[in-house]
Amino acid sequence: MTTELVLRAFGQTDVGRIRKNNEDAILVSSELLLYVVADGAGGHASGEVASRLAVRSMENFFGATVRATHDRPEIDRFGIASGARRLSQAVLKANQDVIEIARTSTPHRGMGTTVVAACFSPRSGLMHVAHVGDSRCYRLRSGHLELMTQDHSLVTDILEQRPDVPDEVLARLPKNVVTRALGMDPRLRVSIRSHAVVAADKYLLCSDGLSSFVSTEELAETLGSDEAPEIVVERLIAIANAAGGVDNIAALVVDCWGGYDHARPAESVSPLGSDEQSDAGRASEPELLILGIEELDSAGVDRTEGLMRELNELFGRTR
Repeated sequence: MTTELVLRAFGQTDVGRIRKNNEDAILVSSELLLYVVADGAGGHASGEVASRLAVRSMENFFGATVRATHDRPEIDRFGIASGARRLSQAVLKANQDVIEIARTSTPHRGMGTTVVAACFSPRSGLMHVAHVGDSRCYRLRSGHLELMTQDHSLVTDILEQRPDVPDEVLARLPKNVVTRALGMDPRLRVSIRSHAVVAADKYLLCSDGLSSFVSTEELAETLGSDEAPEIVVERLIAIANAAGGVDNIAALVVDCWGGYDHARPAESVSPLGSDEQSDAGRASEPELLILGIEELDSAGVDRTEGLMRELNELFGRTR
C-alpha cells in the first residue's frame, strides 16, 4: 500500500558558544525536494563564503535542471537512479564554483567546505544522499537510528588501508582532518547512494558540530519524538550547545509522511542493456576485468586497453 509522499522539513544553523563566525550553511527547498548542509573552512571568513556558495550553486543547478528530469526515466538503462546522478552533478558544479572563486579572489584562497545533501524522487519512492567530507546523514526508521554516510576523514582512510593500526596511533591522530572537501580538487569524488523511503522515516543532515558532541542515543531519542521538525532541530542545537558549543552547529530534519509502507528496492537492469551486446558476445569475454591488473585474458586485452585510453583522454579533457 502506498500514498503520496509528503515531506516536512526544517533546518537551522547556530554559531555555537566559542566561534565568532558561523561557517555552516543550509538549504531547505520543498519546491525542489532538495536539502543541503555545508560546513565551511578557511581563514578570513572564507569558510562562510565557501559553504554559502556551495549551497546556492546546488540550488541553482537543481532549479535549472527541473525540466530535463521530466524526460528521463527514474532508473536508467545502467541501473542507476537519475536523481542520484543529478545530485552528484550538483555537488560537482558547486565544487567548480568554489574552486573558481578561490582561484580568482586572493582573500578566499584555500577556502573549502564539506557538504551532505539529500533529494527525493516521489515517482520512484527513493531518496538520494550525496556527501563530501564529514557532514553526515542519519535515518530513523521504526526506532532504529542508522548512519547513512561514511566520513571522508583521515582516521577513516587510515583504517581502510591499515585496519591493524594500533589504537595508540589512532588516538594521536587529529579528529578534525577531512580528506575530501569542495574546493580541494577539480577531480572531486562524490559519495552517492539511493535508498527506498518508507512512511514515517525521519532524516537528519548535520555538520560535525552536532554529530561530534551529541550522542547517538540523544539523536535517536530526540528524532523519535512526535514534535514538528522545527522543535526537533531546536532541541538538537540546544543539546550541542549544552555540551560546550565549541563548533558551529547545523541541523536539518526531514519527516516523511505517506509513501510506501515497506522498503522497495529500485528496479534494476543489466549494466550493458539488452540491446548492447549479444549473449554470444558476452560469453566470449572475461567474466571480470580488474583495472590495473595486467594479466588479462588475451580476448579482452585490446578492448580493455582501448577503453583505458579513451577514459584517460576523457578525464584529461575535463581537468
